[in-house]
Amino acid sequence: MTILETKNLGISFGGLRAVDDFNIEIQKGELYGLIGPNGAGKTTVFNLLTGVYQPTCGTAYLEGKKITGKKPAEINKAGIARTFQNIRLFSNLTVLDNVKIGLHNHYKYTTASGILRLPFYFKTEKKMNQRAMEMLKVFGLEEESGYLASNLPYGKQRKLEIARALATEPKLLLLDEPAAGMNPNETAELMKTIRFVRDHFDMTILLIEHDMKLVSGICEKLTVLNFGTELAKGPTEQVLKNPDVITAYLGE
Repeated sequence: MTILETKNLGISFGGLRAVDDFNIEIQKGELYGLIGPNGAGKTTVFNLLTGVYQPTCGTAYLEGKKITGKKPAEINKAGIARTFQNIRLFSNLTVLDNVKIGLHNHYKYTTASGILRLPFYFKTEKKMNQRAMEMLKVFGLEEESGYLASNLPYGKQRKLEIARALATEPKLLLLDEPAAGMNPNETAELMKTIRFVRDHFDMTILLIEHDMKLVSGICEKLTVLNFGTELAKGPTEQVLKNPDVITAYLGE
């Protein structure tokens, strides 16, 4: 079953063609990598997929339904969640509250019920707390549920950001350089976490990453971008041996 498909997706900024004719097809349960040099257009692709940018041309589909032209909140509700290269947690909120924010698609109460503290408000908050704690336990963060997010160590902040994204119950999870700034031990732990997320949540994952050990260790397929265009795609081992990829990205 195809989860994500793009056809001739592209965007220009003035006279600069940032992404050109981007085509990808990701099947349910795949762990797919998007790699390339700095400035190749990888994060721009994520911004196109999540509605941050509207494409100049082309179309993206989630489970066969067009998502191009929708707003970020609509795309998230449709089933795409993401993390960011630079961690974007609500640093002055607790770990628990950060995850509860991710539950916004599934638990709601009116402003009036919140202000007046009506029974439905307390019932909904209780359910949200229980669900958020379940998510934190999955990532081993339940003991830090009352901590401010800013007080977590770097590796746990990454886990919290993934937990918050998963709280929206996506069909496709986009991870933008999750290993950025991590030491080797943290990166090894992250690899285990990503595999766990794929298997435990039956998740489909599209990953941007520069750490080739992580990419080769977990990604089943790759697309390589260079100057906004596709350089190569296919099974990971095959792509990483491609001479053009080695020249453009890995270095000769």
